[in-house]
Amino acid sequence: MAKAKHKARRAAAADGSGRSVEFGPLTDYLGYALRRAQMSAVAEFLDAFREVDLRPTQFAVLTIINENPGIRQSEVCTALGIQKANFVPLLNELERRGLALRKAGVSDRRSSALHLTALGDATLQRARALHEAYEEQFVTRLGRRGRDQLLALLNKVMAVG
Repeated sequence: MAKAKHKARRAAAADGSGRSVEFGPLTDYLGYALRRAQMSAVAEFLDAFREVDLRPTQFAVLTIINENPGIRQSEVCTALGIQKANFVPLLNELERRGLALRKAGVSDRRSSALHLTALGDATLQRARALHEAYEEQFVTRLGRRGRDQLLALLNKVMAVG
């Protein structure tokens, strides 16, 4: 079997040893490239959102609640692909910070209806403004057309799963 061709990519080791690390075929693997791009995007997100102290999942949850007042926890979990066990501490944190609140559901008192507080709404509005600047970083690197193409391709990847 022929060896797969790949671009040689080296990086200096982060430990300051001066050693060069060979990536082999990793840079030709879509999964590897997606993961590294995601890590980079999250690091930039955290930097951009430092002012409002939101992580990507918190921003997504606040957005979903804002767009769907009264949504149930299980619906948010399903929509965003969050495990229910991981969602409870996330929601507890949003409540502790005064950004979101649970209200007893009208049709099912065992189910909580989620809402943003006034502070949550104001924080989300500021976060959206910060997000615009964050998105512009991608436009600067990729161009508007490149950004739109990448987003379309990523949406195709997500549609398969």
